[in-house]
Amino acid sequence: MSAADDGREGFEDGLGVALRRTGEGFTAEGGQLVDVGVQRGRRRLRRRRAGAVTGSVAALAIVGLGASYAAGAFGSDAKTLSGVAAKPSASQSKTPGEKGKPGKKGAHGTGPQLSKEKVIAVLEGLLPKGTVSEADGRGTADQLGPSARLVFDDGHGKSAIGVSVGAVDPDGSDASDRLQCPDKRFIPYDSCTMDRQPDGSALLLMRGYEYPDKRVETKLWHAFLMTPEGYTVDASEWNAAAEKDAPISRPEPALSIAQLKTLVTSDKWRPVMEAIGEAAPEPLAQPPAQGTDAESIQKKLTALLPGRVHVTAKGGQDAGYAYLVVDDGKGETLVQINVQSGMGDVRKDLFGHGAQKLPDGTLVVTRQGPGDDKGGAGIVMWTADTLREDGFRVVVSAFNSGSQSTDATRSQPALTMDELKKIALSQTWQQG
Repeated sequence: MSAADDGREGFEDGLGVALRRTGEGFTAEGGQLVDVGVQRGRRRLRRRRAGAVTGSVAALAIVGLGASYAAGAFGSDAKTLSGVAAKPSASQSKTPGEKGKPGKKGAHGTGPQLSKEKVIAVLEGLLPKGTVSEADGRGTADQLGPSARLVFDDGHGKSAIGVSVGAVDPDGSDASDRLQCPDKRFIPYDSCTMDRQPDGSALLLMRGYEYPDKRVETKLWHAFLMTPEGYTVDASEWNAAAEKDAPISRPEPALSIAQLKTLVTSDKWRPVMEAIGEAAPEPLAQPPAQGTDAESIQKKLTALLPGRVHVTAKGGQDAGYAYLVVDDGKGETLVQINVQSGMGDVRKDLFGHGAQKLPDGTLVVTRQGPGDDKGGAGIVMWTADTLREDGFRVVVSAFNSGSQSTDATRSQPALTMDELKKIALSQTWQQG
């Protein structure tokens, strides 16, 4: 796998995936809704192998769409709904690395299996008066999980709607990840709220956009419900007949946010939930290495910045990622960094031809190029990627704007490539 492939994988792990997952059934390619468990497992593998390349700015965290945005999505300004389920944490009894036990209801639950036609019928039955076309989906026995998708027209224009039903460990990281609003630094949205329902379920409602840079004004409205048992109902709708590559057909999606809430909270989904059964508890994740939490990374990165810049914003995740927005008086620059250990297995993939080897064995690769095809106009990305002999990796990137999803505000980043290399090679990162 080349460095370019790695960057694409990192991008698919975040920016391009999460806002598309529910709507993939509406694309010309005829993709399908992807079960959250399957997708998250693949995402974790890709993130491990690709090393969460920061250049992808996988930072658009609408977490109910089947895949959390990988890096930087949940910044310091992100809101989190904690204590989703009012019961003792199942993960507290597990030791690091212990495999979860099967769910209470087994692989197929206690209820009868439902065909895709019956799952689609549930969605159709919850819609207001109108016409339905292009309906498709999956039944509860499908290994990717049940889903329904269709195009709905209430007489005011077509609107694509997709729903999937799944199950997660309500005490696991997947649940907490999926119940957070994104950092507006990375994705614009009109509103995002999180509430607890009377039955203890957690509900996220968001009115956003299909494209973070709004190059097409396709609106994406989203609702994600998680019950106390961990069952999820995940719905999205667009103001077009498809999530992409279709003209806008109405000012807003067909269902109001209130109607979207009613749809995902309906008891009509209960037979679908019972057919799939509860999820197994997640293994307790290994805690991050000392000094690799977002706050520590932010502090270290701030101390390593040249004196001519000052920090205007910051955020990140606990899993080795953080970002700063800096300004040298000539415009903002987004600077993001990943700090990772045990990455020796990407040595050949990312540090092959063209890599510089320092006397202590550290490998260094630098890259300059477009931010990516999803970013704002004129965005460029400069990256310094380093790998120590023990597999310790630090990769830092800078952009010529304060956000990758907005147009460039300057010709090049505020930090030079030499400064990025100096930051990435600093011994500070291996200090607790």
